[in-house]
Order: sequence, then C-alpha cells, then structure tokens
Amino acid sequence: MFIVKYKKIFLSLSVILIVVSLIFIFTFGLKPGIDFKGGALLEVNYSSVRPEVSLLQDKIKTLNIDQALIQPTGTSGYLIKTRDLNESEHETLLTSLSLDGKYPVSEKGFTSIGPSVGSELLRKAIISIIMVILAIILFITYAFRKVSRPVASWKYGIITIVTLLHDIIIPTGIFALVAHYTGAEIDTLFVLALLTILGLSVHDKIVVFDRIRENLREGDKKGFAETVGASTSQTIVRSINITLTIIFVLVPLYLFGPETTKNFAFILTIGLFFGIYSSLFFASPLLVWIEEWQTKSKKS
Repeated sequence: MFIVKYKKIFLSLSVILIVVSLIFIFTFGLKPGIDFKGGALLEVNYSSVRPEVSLLQDKIKTLNIDQALIQPTGTSGYLIKTRDLNESEHETLLTSLSLDGKYPVSEKGFTSIGPSVGSELLRKAIISIIMVILAIILFITYAFRKVSRPVASWKYGIITIVTLLHDIIIPTGIFALVAHYTGAEIDTLFVLALLTILGLSVHDKIVVFDRIRENLREGDKKGFAETVGASTSQTIVRSINITLTIIFVLVPLYLFGPETTKNFAFILTIGLFFGIYSSLFFASPLLVWIEEWQTKSKKS
C-alpha cells in the first residue's frame, strides 16, 4: 500500500508538524484561564444596543481592574474575564458596564475562582493526562501480549504513546498560534478536549493494530510491511467515516455554539483530524520502520 511505500514521507511530515507545533508552544506560550490561575468570569447581556468593546475597556480601566479580557458572545452579550473580585468589586463592575445608564445591562452569570483552587485544578489536570497515557500503554501492552513476531507487544504500546503525543502536541501548537492573536486562554474544557482526543485517537490505533494482529496470527505469508499495508487498507474507510461523523457534529458547535465551548470544539476538531492521520499515516509506517530497523540491527 502507498502508506507503507512512502513511509519516509509520512514520518518526515509528522516530525515536521511536531517540531513546528513545539516552536509555536514555546514561542507564544499558553495563557492559563481563570480555571487555572484564578480570577472572575462575568457574563452580561444588553437589552438594546451592545456598546463597543473600546468603551467598556476605557470604563473598566477607571475601576483599577487590570488586564480585563472582553469577548463578545451571541448578538448582545459579553464575557468579561478579570482578576479575582470580591462582592463589592463585582457589583461595581456590573454597574459600570451600563456606562452611566446609557446601555441597560443584566447579569447572566458570575464565577469566581481563587488562585489556590486554580493551582489545584492545574495539578489535577496534569495528573489526569499522565494517568491516561500510562493506562493506555499498559492496556496496549496487555492486549497485544501474544503478538511477538516480529515486533514485541510492548513496542506497540510505545508507538501508540508516540502517536498520541503527536495527536495532542499539534493541536496545542495550533491553539498557541491562534491564541497569540486572539487572546484565547486554556481552561478545563481545553484539558477535556485533549483527554477526549486521547480516548478517540487510541480507539483508531487499536482498530488498525488489531487488524495487523489478526493477519499475523492467521499466518499471513506476506512480509511484515505488506501485512501492515494490507491491514491499514482494510480499516482506512471505517476509521475515516467514524472520525468525519464526529467532526460533522463539532463544526456546527464551533460555528453556532456558545462562546464558552468554541475553543473546546476547535481543539477537538483539529485533534481528531490529526488523530486519524496519525493512525493511518504515522503509526503504521512507524511500526514498519521499527521492524526494518530491528532486522538491520540483527544482521549487523
């Protein structure tokens, strides 16, 4: 199959994408939202005309509230993110948003998270991702324990983790680039999107690897590379159809959904796209490359 035949191209492309994404991440950084650093989130709605963002920014500056982020939501509302506010500051901010009564405003929601709570959420988010990755590698190793020819079962687990890192590094890098220009922040939904990508992507990889395992156990007389190529061909349509079905749901959520879920839908869509790519065009070529490297090492 062409995927195995041109494995060097696909492997090189994946490496380039990972490197570029890491450059974006370390160059632009990821700005933590109030979920992780603490702060306040105020959602308001204007009953008539919504004022310009610049007018609100000028008004908020007079309240000694630094680094307030104002994002439009819907046709007549705003999401306003600030530092942690006490009740008095909260009421003052809400009153000032009417711009001296010129723009009647109502509060739709208010959330305040202290810095200590935010740090705890960040720690738990990192632990959750690490635990998911460890659970996946243990499961893959166990599931493929009877497959030892010609690649050991634990190497399937390592390949899966490498490709899963590919699946979350690339969308994170793209998000870092977009956030640099839009001011978007990472929150618990961002972490949830990464965990969802891990779960859905590992499913695709297990499907491909399981078909390879079945063909190997049936004593396929083809070479290992040919078996991997044939197995990938047998699963490619199924994998693409399942992923596209999910993406077709996420795109309307991003375009027409609430402002709070846009980043979630964006990250998940990008992650699923590169997840299906890695399952077919990165994991399989990497498996063949490892087998060829093992063969050359034994001969030398």
